[in-house]
Amino acid sequence: MNTAGTIDRPLTHDPKKQAPMKPSTSEPAGSATSDFTPSGATEARQNRNREMQLMQEALARAHMHERLHDAVRERRAVRLATARRMQRRAERASLRARRALAMAVMQ
Repeated sequence: MNTAGTIDRPLTHDPKKQAPMKPSTSEPAGSATSDFTPSGATEARQNRNREMQLMQEALARAHMHERLHDAVRERRAVRLATARRMQRRAERASLRARRALAMAVMQ
């Protein structure tokens, strides 16, 4: 079975090897589109596609970077809360020990 490629699944991804686009019958003859393509148009199109892909990657990288920073901040906040709780517990234990010592000395 030898079927031609479709728009979604072309036979090749190289624009130079793809069949040229046929003019649409729904467009008028004198429309703004022309059959002329400058020599750098293919390179510009490939460049734009690459830039768009790189933009998506950069956006994903920035998003992950921000999430990592949020996770670090959250862990730091949890550690600080735990340290404050332990400090209060140690202060209460110290006060109990001082009271017990004072009661022992008084008797």
